[in-house]
Parts: sequence; C-alpha cells; structure tokens
Amino acid sequence: MKLLIDFFPIILFFVAFKVWGIYTATAVAIAATVAQIAYLRFKTGKIEPMQWMSLGVIVLFGGATLLAHDDNFIKWKPTVLYWLMGGALLIGQLVFKKNLLRSVMGAQLQLPDAIWLKLNWAWTAFFAAMGGLNIWVAYNFDTDTWVNFKLFGGMGLMVVFVIAQAIYMSRYLPQDDVPNAAEAKDKQP
Repeated sequence: MKLLIDFFPIILFFVAFKVWGIYTATAVAIAATVAQIAYLRFKTGKIEPMQWMSLGVIVLFGGATLLAHDDNFIKWKPTVLYWLMGGALLIGQLVFKKNLLRSVMGAQLQLPDAIWLKLNWAWTAFFAAMGGLNIWVAYNFDTDTWVNFKLFGGMGLMVVFVIAQAIYMSRYLPQDDVPNAAEAKDKQP
C-alpha cells in the first residue's frame, strides 16, 4: 500500500499526460502530491522530510511550468529531486560526518559501519547519475519519450538498483540461529 501511495502522483501524471498533455498532467501531479501529503498526514500523523521536499519541488517546478507555459521546468523536477537527495547524503557524510542513509534505515538493518558508508556513497552516485540521465533524456528526446522514461525507465532503474543493493547487503546481515532441516532431524529424540 505504501508503494502505491508513493507512486500515486507519478502514475496519475503519466495517465493525465497520455490523455490531456503535459500541462494538465503537471497540474494533476501537483494536486496528487498535495493529496498524497494530506492523506499521509491524516493516516499516519507524520510526513517524512523527503516527502516535504518532493512536495516543494513539484509545486515550484510544476507551478513554473504552468505559469510560463514551458515544459522544460517540469522536466527538471526529477533531476532537482535526485540531486537534492544525493546532495543531502553527500553533505551529511562530508560536512556533518553523519550517514543519513543509516539514520533512516538503521533501525531496520544491522550492518557494519563500512557497509553503511559504501551504501551511502552508492546511493549518492546513483542519485547523481539518475539526475544526469533524466536531463539527457529530456533534452535529447521528445516529451512523450521523456514521460515514458520518467515512469518506466526511472522506476525500472530504481528497482534494479534496490535489488542490487539488497543482494549486496544480504551478505552482511546477521544470520539467524535457525538450524537447517538435517540438523533439526539429528536433534530429534
């Protein structure tokens, strides 16, 4: 359910673009993001900083798109969001000596410090690359291709990256002391 809520604005943006075009889709994305934040506030009472940042970026760049009637602004929105996230991880690590990735996920995962640091750098690089890739697609292809990339390419690359991270992390997760079937059979009376 959380995944659906997280992708709600981008899915509505995609559908609205295919039916009505970029400017209606932009207005729908703004409204959907506001609705998403309102729903989360009502349901959980808490909004994550990343969600507030996403709202601010869509309102700013989406609003500029609608006011200037220029779709270049909305095309910059994913890049700005990716670079803000990557920049936050980078500044957190270099300036504040704090691994923000560990701060967010540390309660759910027990990993060695060196692995947290590698994950932080991997996500920083991933966000930087995704921001660059978004702009490259936006300026080298038509708007329809960019919208398709935004939904399928961006989300697809994110899924592949998350799976790769999960595989990498799995080597370092603590193992449960669950005996295998052969050991369990040997211990039976």
